[in-house]
Amino acid sequence: MAKTFHNDVPDAALDVVALSDILTVCNAQPTTRTEAVTTYKLADIALTPGDGNGDFVVADGTVSGRKVTVTEQAAIDVDTTGTATYVALCDATRLLLVTTCTSQGLTQGNTTTVPTWKFEIADPS
Repeated sequence: MAKTFHNDVPDAALDVVALSDILTVCNAQPTTRTEAVTTYKLADIALTPGDGNGDFVVADGTVSGRKVTVTEQAAIDVDTTGTATYVALCDATRLLLVTTCTSQGLTQGNTTTVPTWKFEIADPS
């Protein structure tokens, strides 16, 4: 017997990720919102929350399941010099998602770009 789920199941989780209103570039892995927006933050940019509102798109997965795509964020002002290793998404009260990024040295006063990326929930197997 095959294992399945309705698209509404992963979409519910992905829609929560798409509620993020800030993206931060961090020099260590944050485990709380405070760490993401203060302690480890090198750069940040405000996002427009919501699927299809400009910064997020929830759609079919690349291989299976469903995914949320976060659009490229260009010319993000760097607030603190350090080595970027993580990207975090937060809403007003929660750390919603953390992912790794290519390690890159950032210098205060410059800008950085976070390319388009996705988070995918595969179909059950």
